[in-house]
Amino acid sequence: MIDPHAPSRPGAPPSWRGPAKLPVRPDTGRFLVLAGVFVCAACGLVYELELVALASYLIDDSVTQASVILAVMVFAMGIGSLAAKRLRGRAAAGFGAVEVVLALVGGSSAMVLYAVFAWTGDWGGLWGYGPRCLLVGFSLAIGLLIGAEIPLLMELIQRIRRQDAGRAVADLFAADYVGALVGGLAFPFLLLPFLGQLTGALLTGAVNVVAGGALVLGLFRGDLSRRGRWLLLVANLAVLALLAATAVLVDDFERAARQAVYGKHVRVALQSDVQEIVLTGGTHGRPLDLFLDGRLRISGRHERRYHEALVHPAMNGPHARVLVLGGGDGLAAREVLRHPGVREVHIVELDPAVVRLAREDPALAALNGHAYADARVRVSTGDAFHWMRRAPTASYDVVIADLPDPGITASAKLYSQEFYGLARQVLTGGGRLAVHAGPVTTRPRVFWTVEATLRAAGLHPAPYRVAGGAAGFGTGPDRTAGHSPAGHDWGFLLAASDARPPLRVPTAPRPRTLTQRTLSGDARAAARTRVSGLPASTLVHPRYAG
Repeated sequence: MIDPHAPSRPGAPPSWRGPAKLPVRPDTGRFLVLAGVFVCAACGLVYELELVALASYLIDDSVTQASVILAVMVFAMGIGSLAAKRLRGRAAAGFGAVEVVLALVGGSSAMVLYAVFAWTGDWGGLWGYGPRCLLVGFSLAIGLLIGAEIPLLMELIQRIRRQDAGRAVADLFAADYVGALVGGLAFPFLLLPFLGQLTGALLTGAVNVVAGGALVLGLFRGDLSRRGRWLLLVANLAVLALLAATAVLVDDFERAARQAVYGKHVRVALQSDVQEIVLTGGTHGRPLDLFLDGRLRISGRHERRYHEALVHPAMNGPHARVLVLGGGDGLAAREVLRHPGVREVHIVELDPAVVRLAREDPALAALNGHAYADARVRVSTGDAFHWMRRAPTASYDVVIADLPDPGITASAKLYSQEFYGLARQVLTGGGRLAVHAGPVTTRPRVFWTVEATLRAAGLHPAPYRVAGGAAGFGTGPDRTAGHSPAGHDWGFLLAASDARPPLRVPTAPRPRTLTQRTLSGDARAAARTRVSGLPASTLVHPRYAG
């Protein structure tokens, strides 16, 4: 039997060097180590979620990015755990060093990623590869450091009091998983809404370095040499000072980065419960641009061409009651209200902050023709899919789906067979559904997948497109300064449940940019891009990624 109070001796296992000289009772020491596990686990999960959130914001396709980040991080944790075996003989010093580096890397990760995005634009010419490489690099580094924590903490808790390995592992993992739960809840409900991504990451790094430094320097200082204690103290204070100084400057950094991304004429920048909203221009003759989560959603120069093409072909026929899904900016409603005979326009918008901005911002309200001041307009806020499930059947003559691109993972359910089945139910006999389906020229498979999905839902779609030009705005993941590549277009589908609806431009009111000739020509151009044999997209099998 091993005497737990015996000093280290030749031939003893490297994991046992005798009990640590603690300034507190062993039971208190074990509690403090488990508390350190709890805090470090919470910080580690916040770093992971921060990278996932940034990936979905900067690169899109959140399912793919989250899968890559989490897979790389879990793999790296295994490698870090193996590598930590070399530090078991100096567990206290090793754990202190790991926490210093982890706090620095994890705490600064959000700011570094956003800075590279803001000031390089195309990530150094490696669009599609540069962002992923940088994210994978941070995921790998953070995963290695997180993986090294548990073996070293296991060693430290055994240094307090030698015990059965199974019990020690159970205690450590319990504290680790509970800490991960707290970190996972704190990120979306506290850090992100109240502090934002940058300050939240910096604060997490500060908590991380304080917790790690306090555990080693306060509890296991006897395991370090005098020089080692001073080095660790200086390193902890340096990282803490760096994170604190960065936090003080984070507002100036955000303003500078925002101007680098959106230009110098940012008027409104706010983080709602749903997304980041940025409004630029709209005064002194500058065109108004609206960005949602970095995507250009409205370009004052070109929005009329888009909204006229989306709305007017659908208004041929009965149109007393019109449902607009999305379109919280009020621009689709503006075009609907131009038609005589409209008695009600019902807008269903996910983000109430967008509706509030469309009502109250003078430039945006002027652009939408003060649509929200019209007594015929009423608004519901919430998820369009869930709202449609409760909507009365056969209640709308026209449904206009003014929604983000189907290629964005979060909106895939709004382009599913189930969603179009709900849309078919709310349409009256002879009613029409107008769908924005993303660019035709650059993403024909996505566009024709939407068409196949409409047909699978029992609707008869008529495809068409409208050329946007080299400076057109993109309703998908366009993150530069609002300029899309040459050849950009907008693809639309007009569908009905009884028969394929004709594509006609109304003569009253006459659109300013859309003519029957251009609509017919663009419909033929869209038909030439057809991709046949595509399956429908469903909730359990979305087919728009990539």
